[in-house]
Amino acid sequence: MQSMLPGAPWLVAHKSVLTTNQPRKISLYGNDYVLWRDGAGEVHALPNACPHMGAMLSEGWCEAAGDGSSRVVCPFHALGFDERGCTVLPGSKQQTLPQLEPLELIVQGDFVWSYGGYEPKVPIPGVLNAIAAEYTFMGSTADCSVETDLLSMLLNMHDYNHQNGTHRDLFRIAEVQFHQFLDQGYESHAYYDMPTAPYSLMEKLRRPDLFLLPSTLSAHMENHFPALVTFHGESSLGRVAQCHLFVPEAKNRTRTYILLFGQAKHPAFNLMGRAYLNFGQVVVDQDAAILGKIYPNAPQKIRLNNEVGMDWVRRNFANFPAVVEPTFSK
Repeated sequence: MQSMLPGAPWLVAHKSVLTTNQPRKISLYGNDYVLWRDGAGEVHALPNACPHMGAMLSEGWCEAAGDGSSRVVCPFHALGFDERGCTVLPGSKQQTLPQLEPLELIVQGDFVWSYGGYEPKVPIPGVLNAIAAEYTFMGSTADCSVETDLLSMLLNMHDYNHQNGTHRDLFRIAEVQFHQFLDQGYESHAYYDMPTAPYSLMEKLRRPDLFLLPSTLSAHMENHFPALVTFHGESSLGRVAQCHLFVPEAKNRTRTYILLFGQAKHPAFNLMGRAYLNFGQVVVDQDAAILGKIYPNAPQKIRLNNEVGMDWVRRNFANFPAVVEPTFSK
């Protein structure tokens, strides 16, 4: 279980992806849950297996009550369970004792966090609340499960040398010019530039979103171990905060997705929101693809410059939940 860092907080959902009274399946620490948002805006989660015959509650539906509350209904025998896991058996007018143990959720604004039933060992980072207060939410994208362990996923996200390999398609990154890494324990910041090979005017006219790609991508990566990496970018049109989230669904399966926030400098910025989301989808698709093409037990015989972000991940992973004195600033 240490490989999934029990005691860390995980952002299991943003309220924007939760359609009212529509069950949704999530996984955490090898367990499946049904997540739903009722008509009053409250978010609930129960184990996904119906206690009768194990049907997936996430494949059922919700029954709404007049006060805005709702029950999730099993698709097999139509047993409805409230947020406490109680039901009413056919032929009975009495509610049962809880048959399912709810997953504890911590809801902060639109952010739905969970410790997966474990004792909290690391506080929820407040950076998302700060971003939401300053930026406009532009949407979510790239929600997928990747067949890889949490450590491999995090090492990939903090590998500052892979941009001109993994992400050469579309972005045409020519090289990575690394500038600075600030180690602040479970928080870190990386700064680097990525010059790109130019697209022709004809290519840009065929794909107008390419006009958004600058000749040099300047990256500020703000990292909060273990669940969040935020790419801060800026152009003449506006600023973006592209938040990459990670959730350990199982020992060898990690969920990742993006929440995108923006701050417009020009009206055209808001019209290009879909393009920014599409770029994020490409990044995640490329990262997921390369993670499926790695021999996990191959020894690392070569070390590249600027693997400091990966060293930061390994140190925090090995010492979790202790915060080791920062040693990697450069």
